[in-house]
Amino acid sequence: MRKMRSWAAGTLLGLAVSAGATDSAQSTSSQQPAAGLNLINHIIFLAQENRSFDHYFGEMRHYWAQNGYSDRSFDGLPQFNPQTGDAPLYGPPPTNPGCDPAFPPPDDCAVDAASPTITSYHLKTQCTENTSPSWNEAHVDWDLNDPVGKNPAQLNGFVYAAAHDARAIKFHDKSGRRAMGYYRGTDLNYYYFMASNFATSDRWFNPVMSRTHPNREYLIAATSRGYVYPIGTDFHDRNLLAARTIFQELQAAGDTWKIYVNPTNSGCSGPPYAASCLLGLSYVQNFQWGQTIPSDYPQNLGTIGITNSDFENDLANGALPNVAQIEPATDAGLDEHPSNSDAIPSEVQPGAKYVAGIINAVMASPYWKDTVFVLTYDEFGGLFDHVSPQPAVSPDGIKPKDLLSGDICTTTSGPTCDFVYTGYRVPLIVISPYSKRHYISHTVADSTAILKLIETRFHLKPLTQRDKAQMDMTEFFDFGNPPWMTPPVPPEQSTSDACYLNKLP
Repeated sequence: MRKMRSWAAGTLLGLAVSAGATDSAQSTSSQQPAAGLNLINHIIFLAQENRSFDHYFGEMRHYWAQNGYSDRSFDGLPQFNPQTGDAPLYGPPPTNPGCDPAFPPPDDCAVDAASPTITSYHLKTQCTENTSPSWNEAHVDWDLNDPVGKNPAQLNGFVYAAAHDARAIKFHDKSGRRAMGYYRGTDLNYYYFMASNFATSDRWFNPVMSRTHPNREYLIAATSRGYVYPIGTDFHDRNLLAARTIFQELQAAGDTWKIYVNPTNSGCSGPPYAASCLLGLSYVQNFQWGQTIPSDYPQNLGTIGITNSDFENDLANGALPNVAQIEPATDAGLDEHPSNSDAIPSEVQPGAKYVAGIINAVMASPYWKDTVFVLTYDEFGGLFDHVSPQPAVSPDGIKPKDLLSGDICTTTSGPTCDFVYTGYRVPLIVISPYSKRHYISHTVADSTAILKLIETRFHLKPLTQRDKAQMDMTEFFDFGNPPWMTPPVPPEQSTSDACYLNKLP
């Protein structure tokens, strides 16, 4: 029997503006006290766009075996786990139910007893059509038949959500198979090398079961103040966020901070670039206080990724701030986001190479000796992951306030209808002279832990209950015997893979 959805066929699940088992086991906490963080004077963080943990790092244990790294417990795709040794051990490749071929486009995807099984597979193209992480899609990913979370996540809706949206947008992949694809260490050779030598985590989640905007608001303020969509998506919700950001806290405490953006193809004219235009390239613009930066703190908005950039000059001239956020180079096409349009392919590898250039510049600078560089992703992008979102602390008690008519949670409710669950797992690499060598954290955390790290180091109060509840990230470091005072020499990121959107894999 054909399963019916509560939303209309031919509409996107939540793309309103643009485009295993739960394991809460905690890893052993750091032996060094948080006071060891006093050796760190600079914290840089960068969140790229829309990639899940399994999609990017699922093949990690196979990479270790092929490249001489010792095995560790690491919860990637189960088909790459060894037969013996550290758990988890080998398991069959994950699957999702696909669309019943008896209902081809323009019909909506139908998941029923006649649905084929779509199995996890290697993507050979570095370009894929977008899969949405928005509110409805993220909840359908949880469970096709229970998106409000009354029961444990089945993680069976990734293919359906991708197919449903593709049929509405008229993408090539109307079967939704792209949601089950993953990349290998040979595709992301720089990231695999850095994650294997420095520290990473297999329990690092994006903060909200929704899209980029709220997750990036959590990244700098530990709340979205009830928003699950970009401000203004709902006619009634156009107010900028009144929440305090980490940059306000740093400013009040007398610590230095700066936000670096790439102005390439943005429409900002320069150099010199007007701070008012650079602000439009940062998500801090969504906050009331953020709007004061061009007039009150124009020097705290800088450029990166261009010739004679502020970031390049700050590294060379002793001007790197205590805390630096690097925004993704979206207008330059280097944010690693899947392709929103078949006419404009977005390639993974050039984005990874761009990030590699930034990290390599830090490792080669005088600042390396007392810096932490945190690389992560804003959210999972609607791409398959086999680990469920985790229970989390509501930041401020505010419930979703901008759900659209027909959205999941408007007609029924359940645990995932509030900000008391994380989103899905995303990649993380913690890069520093003090990063433990080849270290895997299993502590459940979301990216507001970056705020907790900053707050712990610079003695700041938590912004909300969400960042207050996070680990302080000291478990990633060995301050007594720093492993990487001389950094390793990473490989050059490959850019040779094919890019096509009209077929898979």
